[in-house]
Amino acid sequence: MKTIDKSKPVLVTGATGYVAGWLVKKLLAEGLTVHAAVRNPDDKEKLKYLDEIAQNTPGEIRYFRADLLEEGSYAEAMAGCELVFHTASPFVTDVKDPQRDLINPAKLGTRNVLEQANQTESVKRVVLTSSVAAIYGDNADLNHAPGKVFTEEIWNTSSSLEHQPYSYSKTLAEKEAWKICEEQLQWELVVINPSLVIGPAINPTQVTSESFRIIQPFGDGKLKMGAPKLGMGLVDVRDVAEAHFMAGFKPDASGRYIISGYNTWFIDMAKALQPKYGDKYPIPKKEMPKWLIWLMGPIINKAVTRKYISRNMGLPFVADNSKSINELKMNYRPMEESLNEMFQQLIDNGLI
Repeated sequence: MKTIDKSKPVLVTGATGYVAGWLVKKLLAEGLTVHAAVRNPDDKEKLKYLDEIAQNTPGEIRYFRADLLEEGSYAEAMAGCELVFHTASPFVTDVKDPQRDLINPAKLGTRNVLEQANQTESVKRVVLTSSVAAIYGDNADLNHAPGKVFTEEIWNTSSSLEHQPYSYSKTLAEKEAWKICEEQLQWELVVINPSLVIGPAINPTQVTSESFRIIQPFGDGKLKMGAPKLGMGLVDVRDVAEAHFMAGFKPDASGRYIISGYNTWFIDMAKALQPKYGDKYPIPKKEMPKWLIWLMGPIINKAVTRKYISRNMGLPFVADNSKSINELKMNYRPMEESLNEMFQQLIDNGLI
C-alpha cells in the first residue's frame, strides 16, 4: 500500500489516446504535472486539444518522445515520477498480421514500460490499461464462469492468434505485466479492465477509432435490417478515466478492476439512440436473425467469422463491477448519455 505524492510528475503513455485524453484532463484539473509520452512531440496539430485543456486548468503538461517498441524510450518521461499510467496499446479488430499488429506492440510495449519502471527508482505504482478481453474471449465463456458471471478472478483461455487475436493480445500483455511485477518489490501494479468504451472523444479526429466504428453502423444504414443479438458490456470513457485516477491515487487500490457500467445487448444500444435520433437516422428497431448474420457477417467484416458468430450471437455478457464500486467508489453515468454524445460527435464530423 503506497501513497503517491501529488507534487511529483505523473507519466501517461499514449497520452493522445481516447481514454488517455480524459485521464490527462482529470490529472490537469487536479493540478498535477503530466509527463505525456507521445510518438511525436512536434506534431502540434495532434497535441492542440491537450494544450487547450492545460491552458484552462491548474496543472501542467510536458511532452516526451517515446515509442512502445523501442527499449529505453520512456526513460526521460518516467524520470522523477512515482506514478505511471500505461494506457498505450492498439485497439483494432481487423488486422492483416495479428502477431505484428497486435501481439508484439501489446506485449513488447508493456515489457518496455515496466522494465523502465524497474530502472526508475522513483516509481511506486503502475496503473495498466488492460481490458475485459483479458478476462473472457467469447460470450460462450460465461457458461464456464463460476456463477455464470465474469469476475476479476477469471482469465481468458479461449482466444488465440487465429480466433479473437485482439483479446489474445490483451491477455498476453496483462499476464506479462503481472509476471514482471511479481519479480520485483519496488512498485505495485493495479490493472483496469474496461468493457467496450463509449462516449465523446476530447479530440474530434478520434471519431475514426475502433469504438466509434462499432457505433457508426447504427446511423449509416448498415444495420437498418436489424441489430445482431449480441451481449455487450459498456462503460463511458470519462468513467474509465476516473477509474484510472482512483486506481492511481487510492492507497489501498490493488489487483484487477472490471470497469463496466452496463451488461446490455447491441439492440438495447440502438433503443437508447431511438428517442433522439430515430426520426432522422436508420437506427435499427429490431434484431437481425442469426441465420442472416451467419450469411452476411463474414462478408461485411472478416473478423466476424462463423466461429465468432456461433460463440457470441444470442449469448449474454454478464460481468460483476462491484469491486470497482466498493473499492474505487465508481458511479457509472447513464448509458443513454454516453451513446447520444458519441453519436452526435459522429454526426458533427460528417461520418453519419
